[in-house]
Amino acid sequence: MIWAGLLVLMLLAAWPLAEALRRPMAARARSEAPGEIAALPRGRTHLVWEGPAEGPVLVLLHGLTIGSHMLDRLAGGLADRGYRVLRYDLYGRGFSDRPRGPQDRAFFLSQLEALLEARGVGGELTLVGYSMGGAILTAFAAAHPGRVRQLVLLAPAGLGQTPPRLADLAVRLPGVGDWLMAVIGGVVLRRMARAADRAYGLPGTLIAAQGVETRYRGFLPAVLSSMRHMLAEDLSGAHRRLAEAGVPVLAIWGGQDEVIAAGARAGLAAINPAARQLLLPEAGHGLPVTHADAILAEIPAAPAQ
Repeated sequence: MIWAGLLVLMLLAAWPLAEALRRPMAARARSEAPGEIAALPRGRTHLVWEGPAEGPVLVLLHGLTIGSHMLDRLAGGLADRGYRVLRYDLYGRGFSDRPRGPQDRAFFLSQLEALLEARGVGGELTLVGYSMGGAILTAFAAAHPGRVRQLVLLAPAGLGQTPPRLADLAVRLPGVGDWLMAVIGGVVLRRMARAADRAYGLPGTLIAAQGVETRYRGFLPAVLSSMRHMLAEDLSGAHRRLAEAGVPVLAIWGGQDEVIAAGARAGLAAINPAARQLLLPEAGHGLPVTHADAILAEIPAAPAQ
């Protein structure tokens, strides 16, 4: 009985201890990162500008776990097409801060709105969002339809996801889920990254970067909070508002996507028949990396200013 009690105590202690032993984001890492750091009300945000200074602004936003560097190829291609591309790391990822609080729609919209204000970005925007980034930009576009020239969604969340069993368990069970994420979440994410590499041939730099991310303090709690809040939101209402406002929407899906629910594409078609949709039959969820050229071919060149 005593040994059982000690075992329980050790297991409980592993939760805060595992997170405390992870290293904080180092000032040196930030200083060596490309781009710049914006001091926003909720925390510092890492951002990168690419493309002609006079080009129309395009916001390019990453997904749940890998920061903005995942979208290097897309950013370069869009800059070559004349856009002034703004990429940034969501709170909890990349070189941005890890502020506490539920990572819900309001949390992420406040970061984007504060960033645009801090950098004096006004006027119409083209928005390109991947996975959870697509959900965030959908919510932003629904809140500010007059500011959106076009919304491009790449395997977007918000209309149904199929998370792995362990992730689903962590989301649904407070306490137990937090323990699972803190103690074994990093191991699981690193294994998933290696599996994706084997399946889709992702660049080794991305796999290595994901491994580094999992070892920073604040990253795993941020991922879990996003799964429990932002990714748990049904964005049908936001898509309905975009349809009513006449905002042009392009959605690109992967035919082999193991993350987004199979019915999401049909769901969008039912809500917004005017949305243009494209299915890449051989693409998985990593389509911004594996099918960047096909995506770029569907996005028109920047309009003349």
